[in-house]
Amino acid sequence: MQNLPPNKKIILFDGVCNLCNSAVQFVIKHDKKDTFRFVALQSVLGQEILAYIGIDAKNIDSIVLYEPGIAYYYKSDAALQIARNLDGIFSFGTIFKIIPTGIRNYLYDYIARNRYQWYGKKESCMIPSAELKIKFLE
Repeated sequence: MQNLPPNKKIILFDGVCNLCNSAVQFVIKHDKKDTFRFVALQSVLGQEILAYIGIDAKNIDSIVLYEPGIAYYYKSDAALQIARNLDGIFSFGTIFKIIPTGIRNYLYDYIARNRYQWYGKKESCMIPSAELKIKFLE
């Protein structure tokens, strides 16, 4: 935990989920300010971060955004916080904050429950290319 990069927001994601991996690639492409670093939920560091912030790993099938020493977000709140930090039109995604959290999370959970069926699943976590490896924490 001490080796987390300073001034970076950490996205914990399902490393075997095709939808999640596509979302990570999308964020990388639109993260022009180099704000984010990525950790698979299944990794040792991912498990350590979840334990540190007090989230039971057995109950999480969601993206988590961790801002070290500041806050953490999960489900739709994490997605909106991530969008807020992206460049261009994507930062306007925060307009969805007007939708009550319960409704946003109901939709989020519905997609999360069905993501493997709809988008498939990898046998193991993705391995980033050499140029993207710096964005992934181990």
